Amino acid sequence: MRRIKKSDRQHEALHTPAGWVASMSGIGLLPTAPGTWASAATLPLGWVIAAWQGPWAVLAASLIVFAVGVYASSQVIRRIETDDPSVIVIDEMAGQLLTLVFAPLTWQAYLAAFLAFRFFDLTKIWPASWLDREIGGGFGAMADDMLAGLYGMLVILGAVHMGWLS
Repeated sequence: MRRIKKSDRQHEALHTPAGWVASMSGIGLLPTAPGTWASAATLPLGWVIAAWQGPWAVLAASLIVFAVGVYASSQVIRRIETDDPSVIVIDEMAGQLLTLVFAPLTWQAYLAAFLAFRFFDLTKIWPASWLDREIGGGFGAMADDMLAGLYGMLVILGAVHMGWLS
């Protein structure tokens, strides 16, 4: 997929509600590492949801963000005419939440979940690389991050099972 620099077209995304959602209220317009910032911004939300309602609520939140993200991302992609622009960071929220599903409520576990998700999101281990390359539109923008989130969730689950995180 072609990524473009922050341009006037990407700033246009904020002129619509879908753009605000897809960019996580403008985080996607940050000049450096907007995806990393979006993942970091998701951690407190994941903590609150997990503390309030438990891991299945975090999973539900991830799936809801995914569904909303597919719609919002589709609107932004159509508006600025670029596949998977860097202004779209709602995919990081959905994937990071998925990685947090089984993370214990400790700073160490949340740091591990953050690092695991960022690793898998950046390396795009197959089939995430295929999804990123071949699937377009809002679904394509979101799908590779959900797969990275699934990889991260499995790593965290394994670490918890092994007793490395508690």
